[in-house]
Amino acid sequence: MGLELYMVGVIVEDMPRAVEFYRRLGVDVPDDSETKPHVEIKMSGMTFFLSTHRLNARWDPAKTEPAAGGYKMILEFYLKTREELDAKYAEMIGYGYESHHAPFVTPFNMYFCFINDPDGNTILLSSEVGT
Repeated sequence: MGLELYMVGVIVEDMPRAVEFYRRLGVDVPDDSETKPHVEIKMSGMTFFLSTHRLNARWDPAKTEPAAGGYKMILEFYLKTREELDAKYAEMIGYGYESHHAPFVTPFNMYFCFINDPDGNTILLSSEVGT
């Protein structure tokens, strides 16, 4: 089986407005999500999240950096090991795709890198740090 889509994230400027929209759309967004900077909604086989924070090497949930400019949506693909992530990152960069950020360890014990697709969408590759 090939690489599977693991998570879809939408970076939002206004969480209450986004929560209202997705609830109206029919997504079962948890109560009190309007007051949170990051909300995850488990779906069958995938997680959908809304976040007012950008994910980057300096990611800090205490920061209130607004989600303006840059990417608005992240497609996250999970790899089983850190070594697989490093290899996939090197492969994609080798093909000439643009690196948005080289692999790094996050403060919440995940291993991330970002690659831009040909249309400028940001793709997140993730794995556990300890794997």
